[in-house]
Formats: sequence, structure tokens, C-alpha cells
Amino acid sequence: MSKGVTRTRMVEAALDVLDERGIDGLTVRAVADRLGVRPPALYWHVQGKQELLDEMGTEIQRRIFGRLDFAGMEQDWPWGLRDFARVLRAEYGRHRDGARTFSGTRLTDPSLLTTQEPWLRAGADAGLTLEQMVTAAQLISNFVVGFVIEEQERAQSGQERYSLADRDAALADAPLTRASGRILFASADERFERQLAILLAGIAANPPIE
Repeated sequence: MSKGVTRTRMVEAALDVLDERGIDGLTVRAVADRLGVRPPALYWHVQGKQELLDEMGTEIQRRIFGRLDFAGMEQDWPWGLRDFARVLRAEYGRHRDGARTFSGTRLTDPSLLTTQEPWLRAGADAGLTLEQMVTAAQLISNFVVGFVIEEQERAQSGQERYSLADRDAALADAPLTRASGRILFASADERFERQLAILLAGIAANPPIE
């Protein structure tokens, strides 16, 4: 193994490259350059870009799980999932192309998966089905990924492309469509919380599948 190139240093360097270049510019070579080594030094840890992404995704998931109280989530079903959504959005939003990069990656640390066991066990003891809990968490994840991708793409492409004044001028003969812009162009935080509340209400109304 190349001296000093640990898995932790590799992931930290990869996250730095991601922030500078985005997902399309992230390569094993770029990470090796960042560390001042040749690419083969990283092949002790990963075989290519996908495995590098898996390691990065695992680190982000570790941060997410470290901020959550899984054992307390079931006490306020499903509203306890609000914290999960907020933390997921915050951690994905910390890095350029975060939602595109980390969603769908494979966890390489099985201990992270077992972190969820107290939540699943407590939920089952409270009468929730495994299907309810898993589907709810998946719905929240899918919502956050889509929201953050759109949020980051807007921020990175420049606000001038999303001018409410220009939109209003182009829709002078469509008053309802024009007015809808006040909803579409509300602050990201406001839109996130409103949409999340609707999603959680839907989850709360969902009965277990017999």
C-alpha cells in the first residue's frame, strides 16, 4: 500500500475534487493528483470510479446516521421522519452535485445498516409493519434526492435563468399561471417544508398492506 494513502484520506480528497469539479470531473486520477500519488496507489482501496463513489456515499451516510436518533423516530410516526429528511437534504447539499453523486451508492460499511435496527424494532413493537417503515423511508429519500438535484442545478446554473419578472411579463394573458410563479419561486426552504409536510401527511394516512 502506498504510504500515507488511507481510505479516509482518499475519500476526503475525493470530496474536495467533487466540490471543485462536480461529478463529471471526478475521476480516480484526479483524486490521485490531489493526493500527490499515482492512480495505482488508490487501487488498494477501489477498482474504479463506481467503487470510489460507493466509499464517498458511505461516508456521507455515516454523517447522516450520526446526526439521527433512530431510536426516537417511531415515537412520533411518521413525523419523526422529518428530521431524517432535513438531515439528508443538509448533507447532500454540502457538496456540489451531492444528490446526484451519493444517491444509489452501495454502502461498504455493514455496521451503518445495523444502526437502523432499533428504529425498525421499536416501530414493529408499536404496531407498524416493516413495509410501512421501509416504504416511508424510501419515499422520503426519493423526495429529498429529487428536490436537492433541482435545488443544486438552479444554484449552479445562475439565478438569471429563473427571473420571476421575465416569467410574469411572458404570461400577461395567463393570470393563474403567472400567479403560480409565486409558489414555484418561493424560497427553497419554504418549498421543501411545505412539500415534505404533504408527503408526511400522505404517509400517515397510509394503512398497512394486509
